[in-house]
Amino acid sequence: EKQLVQSGGGSVQPGGSLRLSCTASGFTFDDYTIGWFRQVPGKEREGIACIGWKDGWTHYRNAVKGRFTVSTDHAKETVYLQMDSLKSDDAAVYYCAAEWRGSNILSAWSPDAWGTGTLVTVSS
Repeated sequence: EKQLVQSGGGSVQPGGSLRLSCTASGFTFDDYTIGWFRQVPGKEREGIACIGWKDGWTHYRNAVKGRFTVSTDHAKETVYLQMDSLKSDDAAVYYCAAEWRGSNILSAWSPDAWGTGTLVTVSS
């Protein structure tokens, strides 16, 4: 069974940083694109970033471009989302997802696996 194990998250003040992790379990990320999504209660889930596992191409939503960075650790079968200069608008539950040969159009994804989500709180 394909599973994504998430870790990281928590509470931080505006301007602070957090790193989220997403590790494959039961499969490998070969030929997958790994995306990061977030959802605020009452709003639709939105895709914010993604990375191609094999060649490392990346794509970011404008709202996070220049502040968030997606990276991979092939030895650990893990994808990271480094979040810097966090704002109150970034507070949400963050999910990772994996889609086989996924495109950078995150709204069109039908992922093969979803992470369980991790809460990020940004407040002073």
